[in-house]
Amino acid sequence: MNTNKTHSELAEQFNRDTKRVDWHDETLWFVRVKRDRAANQIPEWEQLREAASQIKNNVLSNLHDYLLEFERQALLNGIHVHWATDAKEHNEIVHSIIQQHGINHIVKSKSMLTEECGLNEYLHDQGIEVIDTDLGERIVQLANEPPSHIVLPCIHWKKEEISELFHQHLGTPKGNADPKFLTDAARAHLREHFLTSRLAITGVNFAIAETGEFVVCTNEGNADLGVQLADVHIACMGIEKIIPQRKHLGVFLRLLARSATGQPITTYSSHFKKPRAGQEMHIVLVDNGRSKRLASDDFRNALKCIRCGACFNTCPVYRRSGGHSYHTAVAGPIGSILAPGFDMEKNADLPFASTLCGSCSHVCPVKIDIHQQLFNWRQVLVKNGHVNTTKKIGIGAASFILSRPWLYKISGSLVRLFMRAVPSLINNRLNPWYTHREMPKAAPKSFNSWYQTNRKNG
Repeated sequence: MNTNKTHSELAEQFNRDTKRVDWHDETLWFVRVKRDRAANQIPEWEQLREAASQIKNNVLSNLHDYLLEFERQALLNGIHVHWATDAKEHNEIVHSIIQQHGINHIVKSKSMLTEECGLNEYLHDQGIEVIDTDLGERIVQLANEPPSHIVLPCIHWKKEEISELFHQHLGTPKGNADPKFLTDAARAHLREHFLTSRLAITGVNFAIAETGEFVVCTNEGNADLGVQLADVHIACMGIEKIIPQRKHLGVFLRLLARSATGQPITTYSSHFKKPRAGQEMHIVLVDNGRSKRLASDDFRNALKCIRCGACFNTCPVYRRSGGHSYHTAVAGPIGSILAPGFDMEKNADLPFASTLCGSCSHVCPVKIDIHQQLFNWRQVLVKNGHVNTTKKIGIGAASFILSRPWLYKISGSLVRLFMRAVPSLINNRLNPWYTHREMPKAAPKSFNSWYQTNRKNG
């Protein structure tokens, strides 16, 4: 993934393979339809969404207290608690624990926080082998790629391509693309790593302040197997993953899997409260810009995210541009409002990678106002000068015209005239819209003229 390119440039690369784009689009929409079907089977679905949203509002308003309560209870449970200000400190803490035990080979289940912090790359540079044990994550790891989706990491790969990848790295027979065969081959490959690793890393889906426990949700059981066979368990968690009480967990578990894949519940919802006899358990609580976002009225709601990926599956831009076009750990609509908070200049293009259709906000299980935050980020980015010259000139021209009704009317008349009489003045390479779309036919008159005439006739 070339992070020096913008979303539009990377999306253009993805769109060169039109068959893949269509397949990617249709597959993700299929998952979106499953989500709708699952949601419609729950009469109180909207009440669940509202309850989850309000619980998260409460958490964000009292995050300091809930974190300290979680720490107290976790320590009583025998868990080692660590605090990390940023990605660098998180990686150093994890590395120090690994070093203490003289380990150079670990297994890791899916964790978007470790992707955000670049943990795999950091540990690799320290001479430590990290094996991702989620099947999709392992596929993209073998391909030396980041995941393109937070729930479906290799959604952009076809089974024939996975077959060739496994042939190269796992020695499977060339040309065998049977999904069951490939899954069995991956299971045999990963089993050896599970059995020989003394340390396992997991993410955290939910952490319960009341009890000091945390919950990890998977469909493959890889987190359970890794942790139960390892002497040391390190859980890595963003500080926003706290919920107040265990009873609140039921609200989120009913929403999570249905929103993510259309399942009634994840196959494994594993509770970790205390280490088993002879095992060490650590949890690393990571800020990495979250406190700064918490202080922002416009963007704090993004911290309510439970990483279900529903906004990915419904987004018309994501479905047809691919996850790697977002050049950030978390892609899609939610990633486009999170990424500028980490690096405004580097990720200034992402809030513009949206139609602002609002479908992402409509499906969000915790009612994050994603499309509104995308709009808010655009204003912030323009005010701070983080747009290219062409966009800056275009926005300036639009502002000048739209703030003068008389000029707007004249401009509209002239554009319609040119589109009818001299279409090449509009339909050319200088018009970014025309590069990828057919321009509509010019209307015979403006909506305002039509409205004035019809209002009088009415």
